[in-house]
Amino acid sequence: MTITAITDELALLAAKLRNITVEVRSGSLGSGSGVIWQKDGLIITNAHVATSNKTTVELSDGRTFDAVRTHFDPQQDLAALKIAATDLNAATIGDADALRVGELVLAVGNPFGDSGAVTTGIIHTSDQRLVMADIQLYPGNSGGPLADCLGRVVGINTMIANNLAVAISSSTVKRFLNGNRRKLGVTLQPVLLKRTLGLLILSVHSQSVAEAAGLQVGDVLIGVSGRSLSQPNDLSNYLNQSDSKSLPLQVLRGGQQYIYYAVFQDGKTAVEVT
Repeated sequence: MTITAITDELALLAAKLRNITVEVRSGSLGSGSGVIWQKDGLIITNAHVATSNKTTVELSDGRTFDAVRTHFDPQQDLAALKIAATDLNAATIGDADALRVGELVLAVGNPFGDSGAVTTGIIHTSDQRLVMADIQLYPGNSGGPLADCLGRVVGINTMIANNLAVAISSSTVKRFLNGNRRKLGVTLQPVLLKRTLGLLILSVHSQSVAEAAGLQVGDVLIGVSGRSLSQPNDLSNYLNQSDSKSLPLQVLRGGQQYIYYAVFQDGKTAVEVT
């Protein structure tokens, strides 16, 4: 294949991915990106992008819709939105578990107000939960698609860690849409500390497990039951791997570390937050 042919193929692929990428605006916190997951109007984005129930979605053709938040799990940093539109250009969902190190991937998003910006890179590492790629992301890329060289969406971009793009795998998104999991009732955003990952609490939901535990906006979660966080999904996994009704949470507040206990009823979440 000639260089011209490769260039043409990449341009067509980029256009396809831009058509399934949307801009998500939530409250006064700026905008991020999202992926048209199903043609009936189901949009997947990050929880830290869709922080408000008053969320709007702008399609690549300029149409704007009010969105209803149907699924929300800040621990996994995922949210599902529904808009009143049908027959949309929906993403082709790929198998993140089949990704190979060194494989070409593309990311699409809306950084700095630039709609449908595209960047490319290669897979650094991949597992059932997260995909890490040597690819450049900026604020506004959060919630947008990470796709393989055939245009199949294999992840939802969420953050930068150690100069690598971190995306939530398509496998995790499928489980998120299908399953019921323990929830603290907080909105979280990953932050990098000196030697570890932290999860900054942006909001605490009323009558939630987190509120009962005494967690506050501005706290940074750094561990559960003595286990530190190395990836954004670790918190959710730790909560759901344990059968204990009371779990100690390691929290940074004002530069000091504290322990707060999350108490669940009958091994399940005390309050479902949607």
